[in-house]
Amino acid sequence: MSELLARLHLARLVEPGSWPVHDAVSEHGAAAVVAALCQGRRVGAVTEAVAQGSQARAGGIEPAEDLRRLNAVGGRVVLPGDPEWPQERLSWARGGGSLPAPPLALLVRGVGLLGDTVQRSVAVVGARAATAYGEHVATELGIGLTDRGWTVISGGAYGIDGAAHRGALTSRRGPTVAVLACGVDVAYPRGHDRLLARIAEQGLLVSEHAPGSAPTRLRFLVRNRLIAALSVGTVVVEAALRSGSLSTAGRAADLTRHVMAVPGPVTSAMSAGCHALLRAGAAELVSGVREVLALVGRLGDDDAPVQRGPEHPRDALPDVVRRVLDALPVRGGAGEAVLSRESGVAVLVVQQVLPPLLVAGLVERSDAGWRLTALGASGPRPGR
Repeated sequence: MSELLARLHLARLVEPGSWPVHDAVSEHGAAAVVAALCQGRRVGAVTEAVAQGSQARAGGIEPAEDLRRLNAVGGRVVLPGDPEWPQERLSWARGGGSLPAPPLALLVRGVGLLGDTVQRSVAVVGARAATAYGEHVATELGIGLTDRGWTVISGGAYGIDGAAHRGALTSRRGPTVAVLACGVDVAYPRGHDRLLARIAEQGLLVSEHAPGSAPTRLRFLVRNRLIAALSVGTVVVEAALRSGSLSTAGRAADLTRHVMAVPGPVTSAMSAGCHALLRAGAAELVSGVREVLALVGRLGDDDAPVQRGPEHPRDALPDVVRRVLDALPVRGGAGEAVLSRESGVAVLVVQQVLPPLLVAGLVERSDAGWRLTALGASGPRPGR
């Protein structure tokens, strides 16, 4: 049995993310592990329970038929060491935590090479039961990231996932990637059959599961590590306190990727998980594409400009001139001696600065003396 067919066979025999199976394949090869598991024999550190469970699953598995079904929908199997395998993203060592093992193979459907497609990528994840606010933010992130040459990765689900994918597809300037907890030939959720078809036409569908495989709760949780691993950083747009997207954020942290969260209304349960991440210091606060790219982008190329309020003519004035402005009344008027006393600026200096301020439209003269115009009064006036 070839390495490709053996790993495709394992996609049906065992669930992905098992470190004992991963280590056994690394040591003995996929074909030897398949032979042992189909007979219910232990191999390496694989437990007897897993071996017996694999034997129970073994009947009727035809990896060659799975490959035919995959080819029929325009899919392919990508293995470690293949030119399009994203080696840098999908290599991590067993740690002390609960991070599942890297994938043994990926089933890919769509256009473009996987490694190239995810080279500059950001995951956008969040609640399925998203609010209009959350879907708007996710859509804008999808459009903005793709417009700037970044790939948007998500899970193809309802809510935030779907909004992020649709935003990326709207841009048409780059691909989007949906990482699935089912086969790449399975439309799940059913309501996203057209969306997933569009992603396959313009981007990539990625899975660890054989064609026809249905999603399960466990598969969604294990899938989340791939969303986090394939991207440079993960943005959580909306998440309840028990949202699965918090699992993706946790996996991104385990993999030392950037973790970001978008704040929402303090009254929204759908943003409570984002706020918990921010409060714990487990995520960076971002409110738009520029702030995301300032974290994940190349230094200098994608930096976000410092956010500033509206500029005012006062901003560029010397301190002494602003002190005179602060002393001027809005109504009535004040003489130069009064302005000198109020501002602490010499009368001669007051007399020198008032004419330029008059030309700039910040002050005017009245019968009662000098006063601010509407433009001059619109700037910040400390203590007034």
